[in-house]
Amino acid sequence: MAPLLHMHGISKHFAGIPALREAEFIVEKGEVHALIGQNGAGKSTLIKLLTGYYRRDAGEIVFDGRQVTFTSPQEAQGAGISTIYQEINLVPYRSVTENICLGREKRRFGLLDWPAMHQEAKALLARFRITIDVRRPLMAFPTAVQQMIAIARAIGFDAKLVIMDEPTSSLDEREVEVLFSVIRQLKGAGVSVIFVSHKLDELYAVCDRVTIMRDGRTVQTAPMSSISRLDLVTTMLGRELTQALQERPSPQPESETAPPALAVSHLVIGQKVRDVSFSVRPGEIVGLAGLLGAGRTETVRAVFGADRSDGGQVTFAGKQNAIGSPADAIRAGMGFCSEDRKLEGIIPDMSVRENLTLALLPQLARHGIVDEERSRAIVDRFIQRLGIRCSGPEQRIRELSGGNQQKVLLARWLCMNPKLLILDEPTRGIDVGAKAEILHLIRELAGQGLGVLMISSELEEVVEAASRIFVLRDGRTVAELEGDSLTEQSVMTAMAHGSGNERETAHG
Repeated sequence: MAPLLHMHGISKHFAGIPALREAEFIVEKGEVHALIGQNGAGKSTLIKLLTGYYRRDAGEIVFDGRQVTFTSPQEAQGAGISTIYQEINLVPYRSVTENICLGREKRRFGLLDWPAMHQEAKALLARFRITIDVRRPLMAFPTAVQQMIAIARAIGFDAKLVIMDEPTSSLDEREVEVLFSVIRQLKGAGVSVIFVSHKLDELYAVCDRVTIMRDGRTVQTAPMSSISRLDLVTTMLGRELTQALQERPSPQPESETAPPALAVSHLVIGQKVRDVSFSVRPGEIVGLAGLLGAGRTETVRAVFGADRSDGGQVTFAGKQNAIGSPADAIRAGMGFCSEDRKLEGIIPDMSVRENLTLALLPQLARHGIVDEERSRAIVDRFIQRLGIRCSGPEQRIRELSGGNQQKVLLARWLCMNPKLLILDEPTRGIDVGAKAEILHLIRELAGQGLGVLMISSELEEVVEAASRIFVLRDGRTVAELEGDSLTEQSVMTAMAHGSGNERETAHG
């Protein structure tokens, strides 16, 4: 029997950079197919090409027996492809019924048939065991209910293929089980489901087969029952299993006995972070490892006060739960280089000097006037100290390479003399030479007594740099690794299965 969907030799470039390279993707009729890969692997691009959001550069798509090139998501929907996005893309001020029936309203004698539409909305939600007043506006309900409404809308289109992109991100365990029940109903009715998730337990619970993508290519397709969790993780990351212990810095002798600069205990943030504990000592590089969606970035944003936590304790510089905002964190001696350098880090049209001194401005100004001489001296010192290659302090930062932009962001926090520096993907998007320079600089800073908390999706990088690693899985700390136990294999094993050395606390 011919598959429902066959995407063959799919390629796509953005500004000359390949996002997909001859990717292959086959979905059979009536199967639940997992599509997985790290951030940037090409999953979202593949889905957007299928649904008409992007145009492919090469390859062909055969759907339900005919070759197709959809020019819009609406056209794809009309052909029987329904997509549920991670971000809820409904109309908050409209009623639940209006959202579920939007684009396929029922009419009677030329007028909207509200009783029939209310009945349809109730019937669809009943499949998810949800009983609500469908006449009320969507925004009156919690995020988890809104997510279920978005899923109900998608399956109400009599689709042949339903694409679910991280559909459980807002759901609790009971709601996830209800969703899985509906997925099994769809499968039983001959509907195919593409299931995108970073939660391994979910993949094994509900999916028949899996396609793994890496660097824009399809690297493996296999039945879920034939691939172990460890093989799944290693194939996603592209790492060879090795027992070889990587060369890594030893923590400073005084850091072994010193109280932690940062101690996080049983942190909870909504459904993303359920129980995270770890610590960072002065002069130590600590890694946070985990697959995308494990809760790493959410954790460090809460530690820095950028997001509010729902439970647990954060002790920094001896004070418990004292950081309620980034301003509090900065005053206490904490710096944070965000994952998204372009969106949350640099201000592209401002100069190197203005970007570097941004956090320091309150200390450089008196009565609203900036001490330009002191500002220039600080900038010159850090340009030299970090080897920032630029034509001068007044050059616009957007004209610098990615590696030099990252050095400016490091300098922004170093000139504040912090006690702790949080680095979320510090080498993302920069070339190999610049990566080596940044990692060398991080080790140098730790050697001078600075505590460093580092997130990196490059497993080799975090294993090489850190003296301890805490592994997160599905929003929980599942392992603390150090010394001879700190290998790429042990980190990947903890990512896949958790570990026997889970800890109640991690105050180190």
